[in-house]
Amino acid sequence: MTQVAKRQFNVYLPNDLIKRVKHASVDADESLSSFVERVLEEYLRTSEERAR
Repeated sequence: MTQVAKRQFNVYLPNDLIKRVKHASVDADESLSSFVERVLEEYLRTSEERAR
C-alpha cells in the first residue's frame, strides 16, 4: 500500500473541544491524527454530496 505524504497542520481550538476530540479518538481506538483525518474526510465528503 502506498503511503500518502503528510504535513503538520496547526489549528487553535478551545481547550474543552481538544479534550473531547482526544477522548473520542481514544474511544475510537485511533491515533489523534488518524481520527481527525477520518472525521474531516467524512465531513467534507458528506458536505460535497449535499452540495450536488
